[in-house]
Amino acid sequence: MVTRDDDLFAQVLHHRIRDLQPGDPIPASIDLASTYLLPGTPSTHHQYGRWTNPVWDELEAALGLLENAEVVIFPSGMAAIASVLLTHLHTGDRFLLPSDGYYTTRILAEKYLVPNGVEIELCATRDYAARDFAGFRLVWIETPSNPGLDLCDLQDVVARAHAAGAIVVADNTTLTPLGQRPLDLGADVIISADTKAIGGHSDVVFGHVASRNAEIMTAVRDWRKFVGAIPGPFESWLILRSLESFEVRFDRMCTSALVIAERLEQHPAVAAVKYPGLASHTDHELAQRQMTRFGSVIGVTFADAATAERFINDTPYIVPSTSFGGTHTSAERRARWGDAVADGYVRLSIGCEPTEALWSAMKGVLDSLA
Repeated sequence: MVTRDDDLFAQVLHHRIRDLQPGDPIPASIDLASTYLLPGTPSTHHQYGRWTNPVWDELEAALGLLENAEVVIFPSGMAAIASVLLTHLHTGDRFLLPSDGYYTTRILAEKYLVPNGVEIELCATRDYAARDFAGFRLVWIETPSNPGLDLCDLQDVVARAHAAGAIVVADNTTLTPLGQRPLDLGADVIISADTKAIGGHSDVVFGHVASRNAEIMTAVRDWRKFVGAIPGPFESWLILRSLESFEVRFDRMCTSALVIAERLEQHPAVAAVKYPGLASHTDHELAQRQMTRFGSVIGVTFADAATAERFINDTPYIVPSTSFGGTHTSAERRARWGDAVADGYVRLSIGCEPTEALWSAMKGVLDSLA
């Protein structure tokens, strides 16, 4: 049976093909222009390189199909985040964000919003269920949380936040639109660090904002134009190229992640496993309701930091690095960054290696640790 997401991604792959003429290149071209022919009164779409670029147009159209929303692209996930926060939060506003989410979002808020009179409050992701949203201008959601993989109920949070008059923004980097669709569940805005699974090849830093609210997107697009937080044409083309294989890569990564999470949970060298696809996850039922895939990231806890480092460094098919969502399986001990997790907690990002080869490499090391 063809699912809606299957049909959607087929449209993404073919979105520009239907407009091609005989002899046109099938892939989009890289347009390096900073200036365009502009005689007389300016009336053309492309006028100056800080405003538009043909590759941006192609990529925003493809991502727009994927999100079923207007999309604005940025040179990093943090630039995407900043575009939303700095256009929608002003002196006297209150901003709620997860205490256990991506830490750089909190740093941005503390360094640049608080000095300008924005009041920020923190709340653990699972505690959003009981949180009163009265008085908040903006509520930020990250589910699953990064790196702890805790969940909150998107529909419930959105409904209560909207009733309180708040804008709801969801960081959907971990699951991507192929794993979870916050806009369909009522969120006003999503941001994505496309450096991760959408880019997928560990060779480009990128991000995007998506929303079905035209006023929000006008503000975000204007911010990019006037601040100059613009992606390069080559980087935009790299993400456009990566979209061609995104669905295949994400499918392999998620499928392998579930198999490996189940096996890790049974291994005596492992103290605990956190993965939304496991029945043992506290919010597994919620994950089944609001996710279409469970993602490629697994939280693995070992007895101590030394054991965790041995697992990371001794497993042949694990790359010790930060970030996640790439074709190569990677891992890092997140306590080294100051995250509120156990010293032996490892954020394991499953890549595109054949599942059994990857598990065999892991098992060999795990057996030596047991």
